[in-house]
Amino acid sequence: MATIEEQIQSLEDEISKTKYNKATQGHVGKLKAKIAALKARKEKAQAHAKSSGGGPGFEVKKSGDASVALVGFPSVGKSSLISQLTGADSEVGEFAFTTLTCIPGLMEHRGAKIQILDLPGLIKGAADGKGRGREILNVIRGSDMVLYVVDPFQESHFDILDRELWKSGMRLNQQPPQVFITRTRRGGIVVRSTVEQTNLTEEEIRGIVRSFGIVSATVTLRTNVTDDHIVDTLAGSRVYSRAVVVLNKIDLATPKDIKRARSMLPEEWPVLEVSAKTGEGIGAMKDFIFDHLNFMSIYLKPQGQEADLVEPLIVKDTSTVRDVCAKLHRDFVRKFRYARVKGPSAKFDWQRVGLDHLLKDEDLLTIIVRK
Repeated sequence: MATIEEQIQSLEDEISKTKYNKATQGHVGKLKAKIAALKARKEKAQAHAKSSGGGPGFEVKKSGDASVALVGFPSVGKSSLISQLTGADSEVGEFAFTTLTCIPGLMEHRGAKIQILDLPGLIKGAADGKGRGREILNVIRGSDMVLYVVDPFQESHFDILDRELWKSGMRLNQQPPQVFITRTRRGGIVVRSTVEQTNLTEEEIRGIVRSFGIVSATVTLRTNVTDDHIVDTLAGSRVYSRAVVVLNKIDLATPKDIKRARSMLPEEWPVLEVSAKTGEGIGAMKDFIFDHLNFMSIYLKPQGQEADLVEPLIVKDTSTVRDVCAKLHRDFVRKFRYARVKGPSAKFDWQRVGLDHLLKDEDLLTIIVRK
């Protein structure tokens, strides 16, 4: 009997031989769903092996307010770039594979502490495990932003990197599809849609869901879906994150080199031109990272004192009172009594709230703890 890897390879070979168009999208979607189901089985088996004392992991302890992963082929200048951003002394050499482990550095900018992860260079086949690819990709999946580092003198680097991250389940600069699949005990697969479907028929959608191994479910569609939308929802392990391309070594490139390099990148993606060697563009890069990590400012008002309106606490825009307490002091959550909030998240001034209250930008916050 064929192994899971062999079954996946056979299905991928069939996809590569199939011309992708509207007529074949349903068939290709079924193949992708089968691959997603096989990969889910494989990941479950690997997780079990790891919990039973399997091979070594590749863990990175998170610190700071957010994390950014530098992704690139060997020798594109990631280590020099992280040195410019953070001052960290990642070993730099003029040869491939200098960085053999993940070296985190901390960039402090506009009141935020942002962890920058310098990872070993990704190579083609990383999503299939080459060059410790899976461990590296797991670190990238856990980051808040991905920086593709390329240089003007290499062709196809971006496409290869983007393909590996796509295969690992990352959907960069995309919104999660408005597709909802709820398993049911009986009744087969029922498809409900709030918009006209022009890519797939209802039967094709049902076929993709069945290929994942689901025989009874309600599928609700609030967007004009593609086969990838359905498969990504079925897989349930996709990561939707922000990404930017960093075009390094511009000090060595001519305008013609830069124009050619940019022509090979997605037009809708932001591209930052920098030189890790001279420092050109580094300031703008720091600002871009900060501006696109969705931070917000929370002003703290100690009980009986004036609010500090000069130096706000910088937190992610999904933060609750609990997150702020944990950031301020480890005892604040344990000793928490209540908090009072004034600002956009409050229904009225100095509303009394609990740990799960979701904060908003420019809120004033007072935390009351037990003595």
